[in-house]
Amino acid sequence: MTVAHINRIGTAVPKHDIHHGFVDYARTMLDARKAAVFSRMAERAAITHRYSHLAMGDLVEGEVDAQDFYRRGAFPDIGRRMAQYEKTAPGLAEEAIAALGLNGSVAEITHLVVASCTGFTAPGLDQHIAWRLGLRPDIQRTLVGFMGCSAAVPALRIAQAAVLADPAARVLVVNLELCTLHLQETGDLETALTFMLFGDGCAATLVTAEPEGFAMADFRAATIPQTEDLITWDIGAQGFLMHLSGGVPGKIAQALREDLARGDDGGLLRGEGTQAVDLWAVHGGGRTVLDAVESGFGLAPDALAPSRAVLAAHGNMSSATVMFVLRRMMADAVAGARGMAMAFGPGMVAETFRFRKV
Repeated sequence: MTVAHINRIGTAVPKHDIHHGFVDYARTMLDARKAAVFSRMAERAAITHRYSHLAMGDLVEGEVDAQDFYRRGAFPDIGRRMAQYEKTAPGLAEEAIAALGLNGSVAEITHLVVASCTGFTAPGLDQHIAWRLGLRPDIQRTLVGFMGCSAAVPALRIAQAAVLADPAARVLVVNLELCTLHLQETGDLETALTFMLFGDGCAATLVTAEPEGFAMADFRAATIPQTEDLITWDIGAQGFLMHLSGGVPGKIAQALREDLARGDDGGLLRGEGTQAVDLWAVHGGGRTVLDAVESGFGLAPDALAPSRAVLAAHGNMSSATVMFVLRRMMADAVAGARGMAMAFGPGMVAETFRFRKV
């Protein structure tokens, strides 16, 4: 029977480390009480670095960034932000794909799946990638848009379906997010805390039937009832407007406890319990999200170490994040290790799949 495998994962981030610069800048947007709360939350966030295609520049001093993109009192409108996405995204994608080491096998790619929720353009990012790489003209393209942090899992599900339909298929999956493109000038504490989590990043993945890397098994999604307003991502005149409620971790922990307690094969754990999972590749939506997964499933303190390491090094890169976690795991996992990947997105939806190291 044909099995689709994640053979290799390449990653890339822009060169500007903006985390500490943004924390300093955010304090200047808030009044004294909110700034004090923000500082405490930033210290507890367990994030050390976040990268952006835009340098912070002199925003803290009230001037402009290095690209004259963010100017106090005159942040760019949606049109200028989308133009920046079209200009920047293809190059970052090319870096991540180069890290795959495809060398002369680019012409063998039969399918291209691109997931992104931080920009729109037509021709799309998928077509820009195909042109830059010189992919075959009959490449089968799929664009997964606006599914948020969970989008990597549906993208891999599409890749798996392509390989199961044609064992000769070679699928390139790209998850690219320019989250810092949507910084807002705000005095709202919750909004500032949301932007304190996000960074830019791209992951490129090769999926084939060749038995190398991680063998993908079954995929399963679960919508958490009455949570549709907790994660939202709206298009406004001045950019995409992210709302990430403080109630998200609690809802995740509760849903996972209920899933663990049901004990039948209809849940995310397929009735096997947490003991059936050796590797937990969980999207690091934030420290409290990872704490919620650990608490909800009753996991050991080190079970989410790879996810916490990616969060510390890069922040939340939306759909690309879980692929960074899988890449970190792939090098050290022993043959036969069983894994579960999990990411949460608007809806609120948990997207999961099981895998095994070959």
